Amino acid sequence: MEAATAFSSSWFLKSSILPRTLHNFPNNYHHYQSIISLPVRYELSSKSSSSPLRLHPQKEIGFWIEPWNRKKAKGLFGTSQTSAVRQITGSLTCAEGLRFAIVVARFNEIVTKPLLEGALDTFKRYLVKEEDIDVVWVPGSFEIGVVAENLGKSRKYQAILCIGAVIRGDTSHYDAVANSAASGVLSAGLNSGVPCIFGVLTCDNMEQALNRAGGKSGNKGSEAALTAIEMASLFEHHLKL
Repeated sequence: MEAATAFSSSWFLKSSILPRTLHNFPNNYHHYQSIISLPVRYELSSKSSSSPLRLHPQKEIGFWIEPWNRKKAKGLFGTSQTSAVRQITGSLTCAEGLRFAIVVARFNEIVTKPLLEGALDTFKRYLVKEEDIDVVWVPGSFEIGVVAENLGKSRKYQAILCIGAVIRGDTSHYDAVANSAASGVLSAGLNSGVPCIFGVLTCDNMEQALNRAGGKSGNKGSEAALTAIEMASLFEHHLKL
């Protein structure tokens, strides 16, 4: 016995306009009140095949079904469904020759130093040469933005990695520094035109920070380095002015 035609329920919508019974479904499939217009797909499991379909309005009986014609689709949607869309992305395998600067906050060095080590290790694993990396230390996370912007404007680097750690205390100082660090790194990238990667931890306590500096939550410095490589590659190979 041939299996009934299978339809995805996501294709069917309620409507008070269409009749309750659709008489021209394959295999006399009468159980849906109405369906969306197009495109849809059906599958006859007995034939183990699928075919695109299109729905047409007809008087009195609601809708009938005919095989989908891809040539008709082009005129219907304005562009061919098979036309290629250009997609641009950075690469993690094209890091050779790219130069990076790392701006590191000295405050909370117990956290920022392992973040830096994680970043340097990742750069090495992705074939970035040591001579193509400059590390600049600043007093704290608040000072990262202005230094990153100047490094970007020097045009010596394809990306700037910003590393710091802001840990919540008993006062609102945490909010001021964390917000200023984030906006400073963002402004540095926008004003210099060079990707500035935000690798500043903002944590409620020291335990959270250490967990993210090589502990059980990984090393966020390493993750930020991967972002720096991808963004540097994207700008250098695809978005360079």
